[in-house]
Amino acid sequence: MIFRAARIALMMGTALTALPALAETESSAEDSADATTGRIVVTGDVLYSSEINAVKTPTPIIDVPQSLTITTQDEILRRGFDSIAQIVDYTPGVNNSQGEGHRDAIVFRGVRSTADFFIDGVRDDVQYYRGLYNLEQVEILRGPNALLFGRGGTGGVLNRVTKKGTLGEVFGGGQVAIDTFGAFSIQGDINLAAGDNAAVRVNAIYESLDNHRDFYDGERIGFNPTARIALGEVTTLDLSYEYADHERFVDRGIPTGIDGRPVEEFEDIVFGDEELNFTNLEAHLFRANLSHQFSDSWKGVVSAFYGDYDKVYSNFYASGYNQLASPDVVTTDGYIDRTFRENLILTSNLVGEFETGSIDHTLLIGAEFINTSSRQDRFNPVWDQTNDDNEDFFIQRPLNFRNGVGINASGNPTSVAFSDLNDDTDVDIDVFSLYIQDEIKLTEWLNVVIGGRFDSFDIAVNNLDPDNLELRTRKDEEFSPRGGIIIKPQENISIYASYSETFLPRSGEQFANINGVNNALDPDTFTNLEAGIKWDFDSGLSLTAAVFDIEQSSPQPSDNDPETLDVIDSNIQGFELQLQGEVLPGWFVTAGYSFLDGVQVDEFGNDGLRPRELPENMFSIWNNVQVTDRFGIGLGLTHQSDSFITNGNVTYEGLNGDEVTTRAVLPAYTRIDAAAYYDVTDMLRLQVNVENVTDTLYFPNSHSTHQATVGAPLNARFAVTAQF
Repeated sequence: MIFRAARIALMMGTALTALPALAETESSAEDSADATTGRIVVTGDVLYSSEINAVKTPTPIIDVPQSLTITTQDEILRRGFDSIAQIVDYTPGVNNSQGEGHRDAIVFRGVRSTADFFIDGVRDDVQYYRGLYNLEQVEILRGPNALLFGRGGTGGVLNRVTKKGTLGEVFGGGQVAIDTFGAFSIQGDINLAAGDNAAVRVNAIYESLDNHRDFYDGERIGFNPTARIALGEVTTLDLSYEYADHERFVDRGIPTGIDGRPVEEFEDIVFGDEELNFTNLEAHLFRANLSHQFSDSWKGVVSAFYGDYDKVYSNFYASGYNQLASPDVVTTDGYIDRTFRENLILTSNLVGEFETGSIDHTLLIGAEFINTSSRQDRFNPVWDQTNDDNEDFFIQRPLNFRNGVGINASGNPTSVAFSDLNDDTDVDIDVFSLYIQDEIKLTEWLNVVIGGRFDSFDIAVNNLDPDNLELRTRKDEEFSPRGGIIIKPQENISIYASYSETFLPRSGEQFANINGVNNALDPDTFTNLEAGIKWDFDSGLSLTAAVFDIEQSSPQPSDNDPETLDVIDSNIQGFELQLQGEVLPGWFVTAGYSFLDGVQVDEFGNDGLRPRELPENMFSIWNNVQVTDRFGIGLGLTHQSDSFITNGNVTYEGLNGDEVTTRAVLPAYTRIDAAAYYDVTDMLRLQVNVENVTDTLYFPNSHSTHQATVGAPLNARFAVTAQF
């Protein structure tokens, strides 16, 4: 199957280069980087910063043996991106999940995650929507790789690289934007030199949120002052504090019908409570990074991160709908969930470039310590008419309840209280990691990467439920290898193959609990085999193509003997193609295609259903044409084939009492976007970005059977961007 995927994708790639579409890439990310300033940039073909980056070593992108995509600050502004989800839409191999309307959630090569997020290479695993206002670039790496990132990263990771102070310079900029829904934002970025050896940089944003759905509103505040201090010619200290305050309405979409597809006639209905569907996040993030150049060949980096997060998430949603038996009635459920978390992360890396005889080495040695203290609780609603968490309402716009009070489908007044304790836990985690990696240049045409990581993951869960007080503990120790080979027939061509592993403890990616037989279970393990080619053409185009196979091994209690474990495997295979660069003078293109195939395997080794949220085909292309020196236009397209919402079938009761079985599905969709900009001066730009030009009704993602997101109709965002 994987070779069939490769053939299909190669044919698609040939077609891509012939498309008369126009795309933008940030090919001019920055032509050079000053190691004394340590700004995080793309320098030629190098993904590298003198401070910190996702790959941790000064390795050219063409020599990294895995697929990755970089979206720069300039491209974020030019494309009008204001969310992680919009970047994902135009990235091959990844797609968005709904995240229950209160968090970023990405499906990396068919593996869903809400925790595989990093900031400046440091874990950022709390569930929330991440801002873009203070970023130098966004890096999306595909494939499991515990060596660099530790636990998780089961299908890939997303790393946000923040802006740092620039020594000896004074500059600034800002943007004001408003869209046709009524949302608006204002953001600023200013860098001030404090003598020759220090700089202060401040990024800030205020956003007022709105969209096409009833009741939707909210606001987001971000404030990020940073300081860079040159302690000497070879020693630099970066300090950062970030404040995030974010609140918004939570919308979990609409139900699916008997055919398994979202019911289009419900597209304008919000299946929630106007007052009780909300999420609030307040976070204080402190970062310190000390780098020292011991010599021309050796450099050390020590970083510290502390994050304090307070989050509340409350919601009602459609939990049941039977289009045959009761087409006018929906069943709702809900809960309120609170998280109070503190993360302390200490990381130390030593990078050396040296020779042994005729062989060149780039050696990475690192250690990491993580302490997480997390208190979380969840309360379910209790309706006074049903005395449980479910209640039926007639389907209308809006539903007949507000602030927990309404009229149910039987015509009776009903009210709700969040009084049923679902869980209340206090979790403490200590993680200690050691890792080593050597990038070995054996000859001018052959490189080898080899390394491994040891993780000790120690978790204690204190169950505070008064009816079930209990302390549960578990310690996992895992070794995760990584290896790769890069063949370079020419300096601008790399043919690579790689193998990597990662693991996910049984406490899950958010480690809220361990219980019952889970205490006895080993972590899930993920392995990735990948082969590909990276080719930087002389014309300014860059091509990446890769085939991969991800295998998950998940121990489960045996059905016949719960005291023993069966190891259940599932597989995802696929192909990715990415093309970026200047096709003709003034015409830039970035395009991507991915083919994904997968199968679930039960405890008896039988192939089962296709995994959820795994579109077979995803294709995107964005084109930018510089029509004149000051005027440019853009045109883009993103396509996603249909995918299943859940891993299993859904059974409904038919009119005659018989059972009707179907599988919930997200229909395929194609969305067209466009943009235009005009540079009034070298320092002032006017631009408009238009989303969904054809006003297509589509459902981009979901969380479960009756929670399918309704995509935004035709809308436009107008922005004024200035620099000084």
